[in-house]
Amino acid sequence: MQHIFSLEGQTALVTGGATGLGLAMVQCITEAGGRVIVVSSSPYEKYKDIIERLGEKVFYEQFDITMTDKTSVFIEELIQKYGKIDILVNNAGIHCKKPIEDMSVKDYESVLQVHLVGAFAMTKAVVPYMRKNKKGNIIFIASMTSYIGQPYVMGYSTAKSGYLGMIHTLASEVGADGIRVNGIAPGWIDTPMFRKATDGDEERKNKILGRTPMNRFGEPKDIGWACVYLCSDAAKFVTGAVLPVDGGALIGF
Repeated sequence: MQHIFSLEGQTALVTGGATGLGLAMVQCITEAGGRVIVVSSSPYEKYKDIIERLGEKVFYEQFDITMTDKTSVFIEELIQKYGKIDILVNNAGIHCKKPIEDMSVKDYESVLQVHLVGAFAMTKAVVPYMRKNKKGNIIFIASMTSYIGQPYVMGYSTAKSGYLGMIHTLASEVGADGIRVNGIAPGWIDTPMFRKATDGDEERKNKILGRTPMNRFGEPKDIGWACVYLCSDAAKFVTGAVLPVDGGALIGF
C-alpha cells in the first residue's frame, strides 16, 4: 500500500515552488521519494536557505515563465542536466485585486500571461519528452475561482477557469500516450499570504468558514499530498479531473 503512492525515481518540475502551496508540494513530492526542480523567476539567493533545508533531492533553476520564446530551450537544457521530467506542476502565478473600473487591460493581461500563457508554454515544451517516454503527469493548480464568483479578481478568475479547459483538452489529446493531466482546486489554505489577507478581518474569516462544512482552513500539505496522489500509480486511471481540496467549500451552504 505504501508503494503505490511512491514517487521514487521520478523527477518533478514545480513552477513557483519556493513559497506557499508550491513549497508544500515540493516537500510532499520529496517525502514520497521524488526529486524536484523548483523553477522561479527570482534569483537563487532569495530562497537559498529554504532550498538548502529541503535537502539533496531539491534543485533550483531561475526562469521567468512569461519569456515564452525561451521556454523550449530552457526545458531542453533541464532534460540534458537532470535526465528527464516525469511531472510538471503548473503552479506559478500572480494576483491582481481591483474593481473592474480600476483594473487596466495591462493588469488583466499580465495575470493571464503568467497563469495561462506561461503554463501553456511550459506544458507544450514538456509534452514531447513525456510522449517519447510514454508516461507523464501534468498538474494545473486551479482555484475556487474556477467555479465560484469572487469580486475584484477578473484576471485571476479568468485564468483559473481557463485551466479547466486546458486540463480537459490536453487530457483528451495526450491520454493515449500515457500522459495524465489533472488539476487541484485549493480552498482557503492557511498560508502566510492567506493570513495577510484575513488577519483582523473576522467578517471575512467567518464568511469563509460559514460555507466550509469542515469549519476550518486547510493546511499547505493538504495540497501537497493531493498532488502526490494524482501523480502516483494510485491515480493511474485518473485524468481530466480537477480535485477540490477545500473542506467542502464548493458544496457548502
